[in-house]
Amino acid sequence: MARSAETLKSEWLASLAHERRASPHTLRAYGDDVTHFLEFLVIHVGGTIDERKLEKIAPADIRAFITDRRNEGLGNRSVRRTLASIRSFFRHLAREDVVDNPAAKSVRSPRIARSLPRPLSETDAARTLAAASQNDIEWIGARDVALLTLLYGAGLRISEALSLRIGDVPLGEAMVIFGKGRKERVVPLLPVIRQAIAAYAALLPFKLSPKDALFRSRRGKDMSAREAQALMQNLRGRLGLSERATPHALRHSFATHLLQNGGDLRTVQELLGHASLSTTQAYTEIDARKLMDVYEKAHPKGKAHKDAA
Repeated sequence: MARSAETLKSEWLASLAHERRASPHTLRAYGDDVTHFLEFLVIHVGGTIDERKLEKIAPADIRAFITDRRNEGLGNRSVRRTLASIRSFFRHLAREDVVDNPAAKSVRSPRIARSLPRPLSETDAARTLAAASQNDIEWIGARDVALLTLLYGAGLRISEALSLRIGDVPLGEAMVIFGKGRKERVVPLLPVIRQAIAAYAALLPFKLSPKDALFRSRRGKDMSAREAQALMQNLRGRLGLSERATPHALRHSFATHLLQNGGDLRTVQELLGHASLSTTQAYTEIDARKLMDVYEKAHPKGKAHKDAA
């Protein structure tokens, strides 16, 4: 008897979680995308969707689904992710010898104009770390400083910082981080980072085991990425920073300030855990744009051109 698409979807998500180590956010997003796809096929193809019907899905069927989603307001970035979800689903089916259908590979993803990272200035980064300590509850102020110092001082993603455990403290001069796709990298830790982490750990008011998450919420639960975003939102309001001053912007700031102060591109690529050098090169474009702005404002020819315009 042919297995239902719902059963196959559950098996695929379990594989993503346990074998591929996908994050909860990825599992939720990919699962929602494929759920929408399967619901569309019920109407588009008709009847219960099972492995036999998935075998017959054509590129035109997937394009029809994408058109339907666009009519609901889906933009290019979401379309790209939706197609990635569907391709991942069909790859899993092929690996498990359930369905070997290359239709999803034939549907091209829309291009997205690359947006440059928005780092904080060195001054604003320093102001942010200083303001983070100003909390009526001492251990929470120490926590906020420790977390943001990790993001800015070591270039960690928020998920990477929140993955630290009590047993990781005290930190050494470097630590191994498992980033996207479980890609491993070694990150050096400045003394200021180690000191901030140690100070926070010493003030923790909860009884925890070595395997418990290091960063805790006000109520003692694992700190979430949403709480870190709320922290930066609060700091933005207090300091008058741009809305782009997010936890991830501190990682961008780490890379940009390293390059501005003489760091080489390859080293920054390794520190960030970028698979492609072209991703890291976006930070050099920031410098180029900043330089051009200064040039146009200060150089007589630049000012003359603007006056003429």
